[in-house]
Amino acid sequence: MENTPKLTFHLAGLPITFDVTVMIGTTVTCVAVFLIAWLATRRRALVPSGIQNVVEMLVEFTRGLVRSNLDAKTSEKFYSFAFTLFFYLLIANQLGLMFNIVTESDHVSAAWWKSPTADINGPLAMAFVITIVAHFLGIRKSPKKYGAHYFQPFWWMFPLHLIDEIAKPLTHGMRLWANIFAGEVLVFVLLKAAWVGIPLNVIWIGYSVFVGIIQAYVFTILAMVYMSQKLSTDH
Repeated sequence: MENTPKLTFHLAGLPITFDVTVMIGTTVTCVAVFLIAWLATRRRALVPSGIQNVVEMLVEFTRGLVRSNLDAKTSEKFYSFAFTLFFYLLIANQLGLMFNIVTESDHVSAAWWKSPTADINGPLAMAFVITIVAHFLGIRKSPKKYGAHYFQPFWWMFPLHLIDEIAKPLTHGMRLWANIFAGEVLVFVLLKAAWVGIPLNVIWIGYSVFVGIIQAYVFTILAMVYMSQKLSTDH
C-alpha cells in the first residue's frame, strides 16, 4: 500500500505522529454527516421526500437496532448515539472508494485520501471508547451486580471474563478496519493494473460498497450489544 503523509510533534521529548489522511477523512466525514442532517431537517415536511425520506429511514433503522437490545425506556437514551455512529461509519467506509488522490515524488507514492476506518487507529479508538462507556454505564447502574458478573457462574471463571472484556474492543475495532482496509488495498492494486483490471475494479468497488454498509451495521449493533450487556439486570 502507498505511503501516507504524516505530521510529527514532540511533547516532553516524545514524538507524536498524526496521519494526515486520517485527519482529512475524519473531518470530511463529520462535515458530510452534519450537512446531510442539516439539509434533511431544514425544511421538514409531514410527507417526507428526497433526502429527508432517506435520513428518516436511517433514523428508524437505527432505532430498531437499539430497541432490539434495550428496553423501551432505556433505548430512548441511545437513539441519537446509534444514528450518529451508523451514519458516520456509513460515509467513512466509502470515502476511500470514491477518490484515489495520489501524488508522485521521487518515485514514492503518497496517498492523500482514504477512509478513516481504513487506518487501524480510528476503529480501535472508537471501539475502546464504546467499551469504556459501556463499563461506566454498568458500574453506575449497579456496582454490585457489575462486579458479581465476573465471578458467575463460578468464581474460577474470573480470568476468562477478563480475557473476554479485553478481546471485545480488539475484535470490535479490528473487524471493521480489516474489511475496509482490505477493500481499499485491492482497489489500489486494480487501479495500478492494466486495462484488464478496469472491469474487475468496477465489480470490486460495488462489492466494497456493500461491505462498507454491512460493516457499519455490524459495528453499530455490536456497540449496542456490549452496552446492553452492562445495562442488563441479568448478565
